Amino acid sequence: MLHVVILLACAVAIYLSCEWFVNAVEWLGVRLKVGPLAVGTLLAAFGTALPESVVTFVAVVFGSGTQQKDIGVGAAMGGPLALATVAYGVTGFMLLTRRRKVQAVARTVAPVGGGTTTAAPPDAPAGDTPRDDLGDIRKLARDQRWFLAIFVVKVALGLVAFAFKPWLGLLFFAAYAVYFWRELRDGGEHGDGADLEPLLLQRRREVPATWAVIVQTLVTLVIIFFASQLFVHQLDVIGPMIGLPAAVTALLLSPIATELPEIMNAIIWVRQGKTPLALANISGAMMIQATVPSGLGILFTRWRFDSALLLAGLVTMAAMVYLLTMLWRGRLTARSLTVATVFYVVFGLGLIPILA
Repeated sequence: MLHVVILLACAVAIYLSCEWFVNAVEWLGVRLKVGPLAVGTLLAAFGTALPESVVTFVAVVFGSGTQQKDIGVGAAMGGPLALATVAYGVTGFMLLTRRRKVQAVARTVAPVGGGTTTAAPPDAPAGDTPRDDLGDIRKLARDQRWFLAIFVVKVALGLVAFAFKPWLGLLFFAAYAVYFWRELRDGGEHGDGADLEPLLLQRRREVPATWAVIVQTLVTLVIIFFASQLFVHQLDVIGPMIGLPAAVTALLLSPIATELPEIMNAIIWVRQGKTPLALANISGAMMIQATVPSGLGILFTRWRFDSALLLAGLVTMAAMVYLLTMLWRGRLTARSLTVATVFYVVFGLGLIPILA
């Protein structure tokens, strides 16, 4: 029972910390003069992906045995899988929920000529059906194509062995450097913070002090890091207690736990009506997960996949092909995003014969 309480407390701590983090990182983007989309793809993604990248780094570089190094490789594969399926699915579900609320408010607006009036949200005038604001679809498609190309190479390297393969890990770092530079260039015009909510650490100031923005960003990241790690440890304990094999916990539940900050960020930004930032955060985190942890794994481990890791790679690629197909056909909506979660269910079902 104690482990369940700690698990729930960690989830609450992560959510509240993410509330403060997204508030701070938007102001950090203003201070650094970074475009609004780059706030999601670079600043927020780097911040939430850094803790798990550090864990992977420690596992593959300082791990004393094959088992510890394999944990790092598993994390490098499980992270993109959870983001491409569960994170996008949760974003779609939150969009559907927000749309229903907007429609409910719009229906309360009485026709001109009498009755009680209630102001409808600006993105849903009375009588109109609210549309999903997904931001720059072309840029999202380009980012996902970039991710898929790198991810295919990453999976292919897990199936072969040759002498100079470890050195190819450096190419993954170079790929992220190119992506980082491109995002800084194409992140859009930076704002002055006039449309942002006050910094939570300085609620009474219209424009917060730089030191307050930095402190709020760093403190929330530390809390997110330790709460996420404690959350994963509690899952490792609770899993066997309820009859789940340790392998199932490690491959199926732990990836969701490690990507919980990105999922929480998506929930918060969609709730605030900033869906493009939510999607940018997920796509940016996916790029980090596809390059930095993978580069470390290729450099410091054998980087050979077993059946479970190969299944994770294939399901991730299938989810990306589905998403890109929806983007290409112009059919990416809240509902089609929600369907992405089905791929994670497929992965879980595919693990049954592998682990049996």
